[in-house]
Amino acid sequence: MKYCLLLMLAVTAMPFIQPSRAGIRKQEDLSFFSADNPNIQYTGRINFSNPKCPRFWQPGVYITVGFSGTTCSITLNDEVQYGKNHNYIEVAIDNNEPVRMQTTGRVNNIKVADGLDDGRHTIVICKNTEASIGYLEFVGITCRSIYRLPEKPVRKIEFIGNSITCGAGSDQSVKPCGQGEWYDQHNAYMSYGPVAARQLNAQWQLTAVSGIGLIHSCCNMDIVMPDVFDKVNMRNGKDSLTWDFTKYIPDVVTITLGQNDGVQDSVTFCSAYVKFISTVRSKYPKAHIICLTSPMADGTLVAAMKNYLTGIVAYMNNAGDKKVHKFFYAQRYSHGCGGHPDLDEHTLIAEELTLYIRGMMKW
Repeated sequence: MKYCLLLMLAVTAMPFIQPSRAGIRKQEDLSFFSADNPNIQYTGRINFSNPKCPRFWQPGVYITVGFSGTTCSITLNDEVQYGKNHNYIEVAIDNNEPVRMQTTGRVNNIKVADGLDDGRHTIVICKNTEASIGYLEFVGITCRSIYRLPEKPVRKIEFIGNSITCGAGSDQSVKPCGQGEWYDQHNAYMSYGPVAARQLNAQWQLTAVSGIGLIHSCCNMDIVMPDVFDKVNMRNGKDSLTWDFTKYIPDVVTITLGQNDGVQDSVTFCSAYVKFISTVRSKYPKAHIICLTSPMADGTLVAAMKNYLTGIVAYMNNAGDKKVHKFFYAQRYSHGCGGHPDLDEHTLIAEELTLYIRGMMKW
């Protein structure tokens, strides 16, 4: 708490010189608005135990602020996991083309807008990298003023999955595949889930971990999705805080699991999948649950997944749960790093899924 307060005072004291449109430099009166300001909107699995520094691990967690003026900066703390990891964020202003940025240290004062029209604006700040890269803490925003935004969209979607849902391997705008750190190509904001949600005017939450499976995870991971489904930090199956499911109750839940499981004994896999659907249903009694094939799977795995999901959905429907559905992607998407979908393919995946959800939900 004290750390964030001291930082807040330091940021408030910083003058900012903004060039005017006429080319004459003038000082714009700026103020610091701390993270606990009631006009700031948060969406995602966030730990608010310190309201001055809300902490979040998951990809796709996003913060929305309405501000006025020509310029603004944000202050973020980065865990700097392992002493070297630096998270990426995506910043979108007024629904314009988003900009991808990276933290550089523990404390980050980042100018995210300059030279804007002298009026009201909306900024969205989204965590692009996933839980294993470390947490971020939002400390606040420096601008002329902030204002109360309209209420969030009523519609809500939760996307459960693995690296595909995280947006891993999708963005080569900073470094091409095979160069830099493995997370340099992460982009959760432009992954299929958030893209589809924005097309459907819905909130989103990414309940996803790279490498995770339903009964078998890759890369020597010691967790599977049922272990961490209820965690704030989903990469940590033991010490993470428990997520309060009443904080976000989706209308639609999609499940994209199976890529890391591979072809399994059908009885074992289907039994575990039915059990997991039952867990999801216990948290969201009214939600529509859509079981998806993996968009990066090869022909063998796709055939197996179609077989599994057909049986799973039929079983759930016959048992009385008519709000469990299946959806099979029309093609394979694998032109990103490590065979993942790239950004263009995430857009195509989102288009397929958006069309299906819109028809199902009459949205």
